[in-house]
Formats: sequence, structure tokens, C-alpha cells
Amino acid sequence: MRKKQVKLDLIGLKCPIPVLKIAKNIKKINVGDILIVDVDDPKAENDIEELVQNIKIKVLDKVKQTNKLTFKIEKVY
Repeated sequence: MRKKQVKLDLIGLKCPIPVLKIAKNIKKINVGDILIVDVDDPKAENDIEELVQNIKIKVLDKVKQTNKLTFKIEKVY
């Protein structure tokens, strides 16, 4: 079965909103699917890393650019 990729643009949102939206969207996708998340709140990086430890998701990639941070997150459970 092919993994589905879902893009989530959270640019302009301040924490804790990005983390809440990630948690909500993780529930909507299937195990093995990928959530690609763009954020620009500097606090989001730490909050997302903490979220990874609390729910069954895995960060496959994290790319820092000048004005945004992109996470590639896989639902593992």
C-alpha cells in the first residue's frame, strides 16, 4: 500500500496552535502516512519534538530555512 502525504501549512500560527493542529491531523491519517508540516514560530520546534515523545509519531526529516521550519512526520501507531 502506498503511503499518503498530507501537507499542513501552519505558517503564522503561534504555539500551542501548531502542536494542537498536528495532533488533530495525525488522528485523521493512517499508520505509515506522512504529515508534512511548515511552521514559522520559533517555539514550535521544541513543542513538536516534545509531541513526538508523547504520541506515536516519528520525525523523518526536519529542514530549517530562513523563515520556516518543515517537519516530515510519520504516523507509526
